[in-house]
Amino acid sequence: MFHPDSYGYRPGRSALDAVGACRRRCWKQPWVIDLDIRQFFDTVPHEQIMLAVQRHTTHRWVILYVRRWLAAPLQSPDGTLHARTRGTPQGSAISPLLANLFMHYAFDAWMARTRPYLRFERYCDDIIVHCASRNLAENVRDTIGRRLGTFGLALHPEKTRVVYCKDGSRPPRDGPRTFTFLGYTFQPRGVTTPDGQLRMGFVPAVSAQAMKAMAAVIRGWRLGRRTGMTFRQLATWINPIVTGWINYYGHFYKSWLINFLGRRINPHLVKWAQRKYKRLHQAPARARRRLARIANETPGLFVHWRHGALPAGAATGAV
Repeated sequence: MFHPDSYGYRPGRSALDAVGACRRRCWKQPWVIDLDIRQFFDTVPHEQIMLAVQRHTTHRWVILYVRRWLAAPLQSPDGTLHARTRGTPQGSAISPLLANLFMHYAFDAWMARTRPYLRFERYCDDIIVHCASRNLAENVRDTIGRRLGTFGLALHPEKTRVVYCKDGSRPPRDGPRTFTFLGYTFQPRGVTTPDGQLRMGFVPAVSAQAMKAMAAVIRGWRLGRRTGMTFRQLATWINPIVTGWINYYGHFYKSWLINFLGRRINPHLVKWAQRKYKRLHQAPARARRRLARIANETPGLFVHWRHGALPAGAATGAV
């Protein structure tokens, strides 16, 4: 019964579906509202959630347990209990469904009723609204702010922005030209058309925040110190993680992610080779040539190599 533009925590729908829909609509509408609800999970009102729940069940035990889940106190590390009258605890199994149910009535159904001509993508509290003009976008942003205010919610004044989706066919306009949605940053980028021409498009690629998080994980592997493992054991260990990144963040503008993975992972593999083999301890150039030779011999060993992020020298055979 949820709105078709609601994507979060629903069977058969995913964050990538939401990003794909957003990309297609940015091609059609030149303006978007990037909505950020301040502290949504901490401020969502209990009574309105309960009213939404009671529209879909008459089972008293369901209503009783939902109310108990919402009202359960939070416990601090020192054991202190804090009573709650608003918010739904993040991480609980029921919170995503309750948040979706509340937002269906507070936002989705309201938008369908009052602005049926506007399209949007909502993944829980992450929302993008598409508009034909800046004036319309600013008006709708303010109207949404007032609507959410009736429930005690507020739009973040700095993170909520009206963004111009500039591409090669649209004239210049003042204001922001980039936004981030579900780990992807949308901005003007060079794209290749089906006929091989290069043009400027407004498309998504892995965000800087996501790359920063991945870089932290890669550093945490401490590959240079894993000298007790073989090269194949290293690959078996990290490949499932890297595959997950590629499957999600490589779905759009894959080359941006693959280049990043090559720049981040391959130098750590060089350090591993330097520490693994005594003759390479003080010879980084030889270690790089060694890594390139391994990549030439087994280009599918590491999953990022399979996607083209080979170490320097491997592609040309300069080993």
